[in-house]
Amino acid sequence: MAELLLSETEIEERTAILRRLRQLLEQQRTKFREYLEVLEKQETSIRDENVSALTAQAELEQQIVFNISNLQRVIKPMEDLYRSVYHGEEDYIPKIQADLTHIQEQVLEQNRKNRELLKSNIVMIRNKLAQMKNPYAGNQSIYASQMNTATLVDIMQ
Repeated sequence: MAELLLSETEIEERTAILRRLRQLLEQQRTKFREYLEVLEKQETSIRDENVSALTAQAELEQQIVFNISNLQRVIKPMEDLYRSVYHGEEDYIPKIQADLTHIQEQVLEQNRKNRELLKSNIVMIRNKLAQMKNPYAGNQSIYASQMNTATLVDIMQ
């Protein structure tokens, strides 16, 4: 029964690692929730054909995805460090990770819905354009008329 006694500095290091990882995971969860909200608002904008709102939401979406990507770059090494230091002692981190996985699935589903809506709108717009008739087709422009024009200009001095 040789139990390892941890020094004060090892305990402080473990605690610092755990706190930082928890903080990063909570930030990522918050960003995913923001992303899901933007996607839900985007769905409404797509249905309402509100192009300006859709553009603003797409820009916001890019910023959120960039932030999530940056967080993920920091979280991965922290998770590896966490796993090397902790051996099943903390159960809070897996709960956050399970919540993150659930939110990611919701984000992917909402993203799929929005893509399908956009595709159907594009098809509808293409059909409308194809059905439109050009009222000027067959009419010749007055600027392209075949008038007799001089090919040489005589300049008198």
